[in-house]
Amino acid sequence: MNIDKELIKCVEKIDLNLEKRLNENYKYINEILDSIKYSVFTGGKRIRPILAMKSYELFSENNNYDNIMPFALAIEMIHTYSLIHDDLPSMDNDDYRRGKLSNHKVYGEALAILSGDGLLNLAFETIFDSFKDLGDLEDHRRKILTGKEISRYSGLKGMIGGQVIDMNQDKKEIEDDELLYMYKTKTAALIKAATVSGAIIGGANKEEIETMRKFGYYLGMSYQIKDDILDKSEDENIEKLTYLSHFGVKKSDRDLKVFSDKAKLELRKLKGKDINFLMSLTDILINREV
Repeated sequence: MNIDKELIKCVEKIDLNLEKRLNENYKYINEILDSIKYSVFTGGKRIRPILAMKSYELFSENNNYDNIMPFALAIEMIHTYSLIHDDLPSMDNDDYRRGKLSNHKVYGEALAILSGDGLLNLAFETIFDSFKDLGDLEDHRRKILTGKEISRYSGLKGMIGGQVIDMNQDKKEIEDDELLYMYKTKTAALIKAATVSGAIIGGANKEEIETMRKFGYYLGMSYQIKDDILDKSEDENIEKLTYLSHFGVKKSDRDLKVFSDKAKLELRKLKGKDINFLMSLTDILINREV
C-alpha cells in the first residue's frame, strides 16, 4: 500500500462528505455557513476521521466506509469546533490557525462562538441521522454505543475538561498528574474516540475495542508531545505550559518514543488483522516536521 496515496484518497472522501453535509439547504443563514466552512476547510490533516475509517476497516467484513462515515464526520466537526473556540480571545487568544486568520478574526467573536456551537450540534445530528439506515439490533447497539463514546470523549471528562485545565495554565506550579490528565483529555480523547468508534462500528469484540482504546491513547499522547517539540519556540514566547516546558527536552523526547512504541505494541496484539496502515501512520505522525 502506498500510504501517501491512501491518505489523499481518505481526505478526498472525507471532504466530499463534509461538503455534502454543509451544502444542504440552510435558508437565511449563509453567513454562519460561510464561517463554518472557512474553519472546516482550512487545510486540516483529517487525522481523526482517517483513524476512524481505518480502525473500522480493521474489523469490518467489507471496505465500504458508509457505516463509519457519519461518526468520522462528527468527530472532525467536534475537533473543528474546539479549534474555533480555542482561538477565541477568552481562551487561547490566537490570531492565526494553520497559517490563516482565526475564525473570530474574520467573522467576529459572536459568529465564531455560534459557528462552534453549530458544528457541535451538527456533529450529533449527523450521528443520529445514521439511525435512519439501521440494520439489525446489533447495528442499533453499535451506533448507540459509539455515539456515547464520542459524547463522553468530547465532554466534561474528555476534551472540555482538558481545556479547563489548559485555561488555568497561568498557574506556575502544576502537578505531574494534572498535566498528564490535561493531555489525556484535551488531545488524546478525540483520537481515542476515533479509534474506538471505528472498532465498534466495524464489529470488534470487547477485547479488541479496549486494544484500540489504548492505541488511541498512546498515539494521542505521542502526537501532542510531538506538537510541543515542533512548537517549542512559539510556545516559549508566550510562556505556554506544555509537556515539553514542564518535563524538559530529554524526558519529552524519551516519552515520545515510549508512547509511540506502546501504540504500535497495542496494534500488534490484533492477530490476523492488517495493521500496516496504522503502523505507518503512527510513524508518520511522530516523525513529522510540521
